[in-house]
Amino acid sequence: MRFFIDISYDGTNYHGWQIQPNAKTIQDQINKAISTILNQEINVVGAGRTDTGVHAKQLIAHFDYDKKIDTKKTIHKLNGFLDDDISINEIYRVKSDAHARFSALSRTYTYSISKIKDPFSKYSLLINRDLNLEQMSKACKYILGEKDYSAFAKLHSDSFTNNCNIHSASWQFNDKSLIFSIKANRFLRNMVRAIVGTMLEVGDGKLKANEINKIILSKDRSKAGFSVPARGLSLIQVDYPKEIKYEGK
Repeated sequence: MRFFIDISYDGTNYHGWQIQPNAKTIQDQINKAISTILNQEINVVGAGRTDTGVHAKQLIAHFDYDKKIDTKKTIHKLNGFLDDDISINEIYRVKSDAHARFSALSRTYTYSISKIKDPFSKYSLLINRDLNLEQMSKACKYILGEKDYSAFAKLHSDSFTNNCNIHSASWQFNDKSLIFSIKANRFLRNMVRAIVGTMLEVGDGKLKANEINKIILSKDRSKAGFSVPARGLSLIQVDYPKEIKYEGK
């Protein structure tokens, strides 16, 4: 039987999602916890691989287990076993061919920027200079659609293709903060952080909004802006087809 597990975490103290030698990762912590609770070696497969320091309000992973699970008790035990910066929100059975990564329809990320110094804002980037927010919002339309986003990808990544379909992108802002939201079918490694860095160059007047399109067409990472720090980036939601859940008894 296959199960989906809904996970939230503060990525500050972890070297990303994926298991790495001699490094503390989210996937490794989940594997250890669920293997202990279910008394069987379990390896979870995530919907994506967040980088070092990146957070998740919702990351979905799947695992296989040949017995029925009392989900309420299992969630309670897992949350007692895991450190406070990782929480299990939900576990539910899905169809046998459901896959946390390949069945996902879209992922949504946000990037948070604080405009004022705040000792509690460890999940945002501090920028207290004036930015051209109108031009930054205008720039969003140039990154929409299905395109090759190599210009925003980390060099020498192992992606089989750099094509992604960005469904939506927008900036929300007030007197204290700016939040960038982006939704796509998939993301390349470092892609959102590079997009935000490029948008900030638009906000600083170093680039014009319509130059984003030229950068994308170039497929050249050196043409795009800098990558913003990981601490402001969060995976917010992963969407799946409704029929993915198992409806049997």
